[in-house]
Amino acid sequence: MHSTLIVARLNPDARHDVARLFAEFDQTDMPHRMGTRRRQLFTYQGLYFHLQDFDTDNGGELIEAAKTDPRFMKISDDLKPFIEAYDPATWRSPADAVAPRFYTWEASA
Repeated sequence: MHSTLIVARLNPDARHDVARLFAEFDQTDMPHRMGTRRRQLFTYQGLYFHLQDFDTDNGGELIEAAKTDPRFMKISDDLKPFIEAYDPATWRSPADAVAPRFYTWEASA
């Protein structure tokens, strides 16, 4: 399994709105189209953490391909009032919000 972690800032009163938007989005075929196996959203002291798990490490490629889908563009626009870049001065694309993994461990089977 491959994971990505997106970090941003979250309007503290927006948790329920953001969860609702993703719940509606995740009921479509879009998660499957993007290769998403699991999505988890977290918040801590005004920060937003979006953990997305994929079966393979090509999730980024599948998401890039899905970006032109009107449903992807709609959820992106719908989230804008609630989520903002962690550092707007350096943000150029969603890839700038992905936290790089620097350690991993898994239990043996």
